[in-house]
Amino acid sequence: MNRSARDHAYDVVRTGIASGEYPAGSWLREEEIAAGAGVSRTPIREALHRLEAEGLVQLVRNRGALVVGWTAEDLDNLFDLRIALEGYGARRAAEQRTEAQLERLRELCGTMDELLPTADDEALQRLGSLCVDFHTEIHRATGNRQLTALIPTILAPPFVSEAFHHHTQLDLAQSFGHHRELAQAIEARDGDWAEAIMVAHLRHGRQSLRQMERHLPLTPTQ
Repeated sequence: MNRSARDHAYDVVRTGIASGEYPAGSWLREEEIAAGAGVSRTPIREALHRLEAEGLVQLVRNRGALVVGWTAEDLDNLFDLRIALEGYGARRAAEQRTEAQLERLRELCGTMDELLPTADDEALQRLGSLCVDFHTEIHRATGNRQLTALIPTILAPPFVSEAFHHHTQLDLAQSFGHHRELAQAIEARDGDWAEAIMVAHLRHGRQSLRQMERHLPLTPTQ
């Protein structure tokens, strides 16, 4: 199967869930999605299996794929996991990083700072991707392959990425300030400092999401 068709199908469905086009509790119809995406049903089916592994859809025998609703409690649990794993990751990165990895973190910080002041919707989308790249680079710097493999499954559910469009300039400026301080702590090889900043950064991110949850495709907490 053509890899680009697989990736395109995945991006189409994931973006639809993130934007609310496919709300929680709705059924995803392979034929309709395939027609809209301009691909066959095979890459759509593969995308749905991938999204099920990420906890975003549930495949029901003889019925299809159901979009799974996330609650505020789910997000709390997700950020608790991120704080535990990424706090550890920041500490390890400070101890294990290479000069090349440190330089990559600096480059990402510089690009994000450059884009932010005049960011339009397209630039905000890129900033969201750059943030994921920044965190991913920290995980790679740990030298822990298990952590690097595990983190992407909890790093950014699609509605968290979509929320980037609803953050204020102040929220983003504060977040990017955390990124710069993380890079400084990692440069200094100060694990305590790096872990503390990562924990503060993620707690700030969760609080920002609480203020904008009306924009996100979440289901009410039961």
